[in-house]
Amino acid sequence: MNEKELAEEFAAKLGELKKEIGKVIVGQDLVVQGVLTSIFCNGHALLVGVPGLAKTLLVKTVAQSLDLDFSRIQFTPDLMPGDITGNEILDEDRKFHFVKGPLFANIVLADEINRTPPKTQAALLEAMQERNVTVAGQHHALPRPFFVLATQNPIEQEGTYPLPEAQLDRFMFNITLSYPAFAEEMQILKTTTGQTEATPQKVLSGPDILRFQQLVRQVPVTDAVYEYIVELVQKTRPGTPKADARVNEYVNYGAGPRAGQFLVLGAKCHALMNGKFNPDREDVQAIAADVLRHRLVRNYKAEAEGIGNDDIIRFLL
Repeated sequence: MNEKELAEEFAAKLGELKKEIGKVIVGQDLVVQGVLTSIFCNGHALLVGVPGLAKTLLVKTVAQSLDLDFSRIQFTPDLMPGDITGNEILDEDRKFHFVKGPLFANIVLADEINRTPPKTQAALLEAMQERNVTVAGQHHALPRPFFVLATQNPIEQEGTYPLPEAQLDRFMFNITLSYPAFAEEMQILKTTTGQTEATPQKVLSGPDILRFQQLVRQVPVTDAVYEYIVELVQKTRPGTPKADARVNEYVNYGAGPRAGQFLVLGAKCHALMNGKFNPDREDVQAIAADVLRHRLVRNYKAEAEGIGNDDIIRFLL
């Protein structure tokens, strides 16, 4: 199958996938697209929103639409690294053998990720970056494909452990969920309080996803788009020659090179999702906020004046 045929298959399967997810999730089209983009780019996504916006349901529905192993981890303050990675167990023959933890799945839902201590966050960090875990000095490879889709509640901060910037940087996207519109909320009430419960059908398998991930990598990018991405990322870095004036005023630290990598991959996937085989500036701009939102560290002046990361990104775009 050539690249054009594979791109056509990708578009068809994407339409089926969105249709199945839409049986359960009302609205949130941009959020669904962001989650699917991160999956097809082999990245991880962080979903941030107040309680009740179906963050967990969205991830479970995506997993149900994909023929993949799914695991949900409820992060709590007493969760230890071994609880997610697995442990060495002494069997009846007095030999140690490894019992896999819930990280050994294709899609891992890390629910309320900021409720667990840094030690456990560090174990998850290794899994996200290296695609393996280390227990008792032994490396254990995680299955392919492997995605962490994490949720975080931004308003309830008591008893939480803020994610360090190094771990936030491992997430390709930081996706914010907003309240539904009036018509959408009406539809939510009707579909969730009746007798029947919608169940999505499986659309894609693991090998399908790996093929489409390879397709995304093969999408060509012009030098003009590369230059635009590098300029955009360098504008976020205060005190550097390319820094934007408002960045110098409101930002302590900007985005690193990983942001540029994710902007390229995200733009490639966004182009494919919209029937194009070459990304342009519009594709970069469409995913820029999700890539940059968690990579800008604001200063006190920005907080005092109520300037958010999204405001700064709008300045840059």
